[in-house]
Amino acid sequence: MEAPLAERIRPRKLEDYISQTHLVGPNGSLTQQISKGIIPSLIFWGPPGTGKTTLAEIIAQESKRPFYVLSAINSGVKDIRDVIEKAKQSGGLFTAKNPILFIDEIHRFSKSQQDSLLAAVEKGWITLIGATTENPSFEVIPALLSRCQVYVLNAFTKDDLEALLLRAMKADTYLASKNIQLKETEALMRLSGGDGRKLLNIFELVINAAASDEVVITNDRVLELVQQNTVLYDKTGEQHYDIISAFIKSIRGSDPNGAVYWLARMIEGGEDVKFIARRMLILSSEDIGNANPTALVIANNTFQAVTTIGYPESRIILSQCAVYLATSPKSNASYLAIGSAQQLVKQTGDLPVPIHLRNAPTKLMKELGYGEDYKYSHDYANNFAEQEFLPDAVKGTVLYNPGNNSRENSTREFLKNRWKDKYGY
Repeated sequence: MEAPLAERIRPRKLEDYISQTHLVGPNGSLTQQISKGIIPSLIFWGPPGTGKTTLAEIIAQESKRPFYVLSAINSGVKDIRDVIEKAKQSGGLFTAKNPILFIDEIHRFSKSQQDSLLAAVEKGWITLIGATTENPSFEVIPALLSRCQVYVLNAFTKDDLEALLLRAMKADTYLASKNIQLKETEALMRLSGGDGRKLLNIFELVINAAASDEVVITNDRVLELVQQNTVLYDKTGEQHYDIISAFIKSIRGSDPNGAVYWLARMIEGGEDVKFIARRMLILSSEDIGNANPTALVIANNTFQAVTTIGYPESRIILSQCAVYLATSPKSNASYLAIGSAQQLVKQTGDLPVPIHLRNAPTKLMKELGYGEDYKYSHDYANNFAEQEFLPDAVKGTVLYNPGNNSRENSTREFLKNRWKDKYGY
């Protein structure tokens, strides 16, 4: 059976690699390391279809090292030890023979599986390259993470995706034999979601469905074929991000029915319980926030519970949490506040802390007036004393604007009573 298009045109050399110029461009950090032949252990973190596996293969090819591949889905500690034994017999620390062990979806490895890699990485028997779609800070044990450099791979840009299509049409023998006209590509780009592999899969589907060698790519044709060939949920890629997006948007939109439906799709697909729970934990603060602060507590307890219990019972806890979050009042006021504050900091730089707010741990600092005019709130009526808490250059700036819900309307009244007209609450 012929390999899929994405595999047929997989680049074998660094100059053929599309995107990630911050890593593999002329001045990219990985480019420099490859040219010197000294490759540290790495973790590639990025969404599906951004070239993590391809980049690992190119590194092995260009550095002329043996290349071993394990998948966290179907490999155990024994498989890891077998590879390490082969590596120990093939060379020493950071030599040309030092093998690369590539582990796909390393975030799915258990703690004991990750522990089994430590000695080999530390002693240089192998150079580890792990690939993950999840934040390695959450999913990779600290001892292993500290021995690796983490590189972030970004979703493909529109230019990257267009370059990928053009290269496919030129480099692939089968596609080159067709007369392909890219009349409209918006649907291809949108459906790919920045995933290069997904883009090529859809593109190949459209080409194969054509009745002749004359193929005209239009938005309507692409959408029609994709609707007819919707794949089952794939936790390793394809619909992974589409389904979680629908799930989160259903909760944000206060629809428990939609939320539970998309949750069931993920459960039936065997999605990692921690992935689902972590997304609800983020949402509880980003989209509900202080409209119902208990949502964060419920979501955090859900994360802890499903981490301990696993399937099948976790589905009940996940469902309870999803319904609770969907039926909670919503507010993104805190989310917007920190975004505005960060933007203000970028625009205004490191403004000095007002003298009355500074700490005064030494005699000299006290003599200089540090903290001198600070008003200790508890010494005043209602535990409040009006004073300035922002640097002079940005004083009076409103960063938190309470949402329109019962709890935050009460918060607005509280702030209005305290600050009067200062912030316009």
